[in-house]
Amino acid sequence: MSVFDILLTYHIAFLQGLRVTLMLCAVIWTAGLVLGTALGVVGAHSPKSWGRFTRGASFAFSAIPTLVILFWLHYPAQAALGIVIDPFYTASLTLSLVNIFAVGEMVRQAVTDFPAQYIIAGRVCGLPTRDIVTRIQLPILFRQLLPGLLVQQVGMLHATLFASLISVEEIFRVAQRINSTVYRPIEIYTALAVFFLIVCLPVTMFAALLKKRFTRDFSER
Repeated sequence: MSVFDILLTYHIAFLQGLRVTLMLCAVIWTAGLVLGTALGVVGAHSPKSWGRFTRGASFAFSAIPTLVILFWLHYPAQAALGIVIDPFYTASLTLSLVNIFAVGEMVRQAVTDFPAQYIIAGRVCGLPTRDIVTRIQLPILFRQLLPGLLVQQVGMLHATLFASLISVEEIFRVAQRINSTVYRPIEIYTALAVFFLIVCLPVTMFAALLKKRFTRDFSER
């Protein structure tokens, strides 16, 4: 049985697994980009409170393996509280928190390191604060942050595979179930690797191109 035969025979199962993976990504990406950006901006403008919180939380989530956090929230935390939560929601919460604080720290650092002379130059030219923000700060910060944000979201797509370990029927768990039926690991996992290569490699290459062309080291000023 070839890769094509497996995909053709089990295409409905693969599509269902892909749908769950994309749903996870939609929640994780949206939460990370929206809430993480807001947290980073607040942290940059409140360094003694939210700034410390953002840095501390980001350090904690980077120090503790995501898998440990996921299992802790799914098993001991729910057992201690006497509740049972759908694994999809547990995975969404865990990975969203990881993404939120990672994005938040990236944004906080970029806003904090933004060269003050750009803002001073805008004021000298008579630009109002609104124009300084929209015409100077936001375009520069967007170009500075976009490559890192893209790579971070690719990493979160990879992290959705952890959800299979708490019984979320995403694409990796579907592949495991199909392999347990036909036992064709080379074909099945090769197809899975090709899928992630097709999805993630262009985004990673695009992020590298953007970083090379548009970003700069703010410390060189």
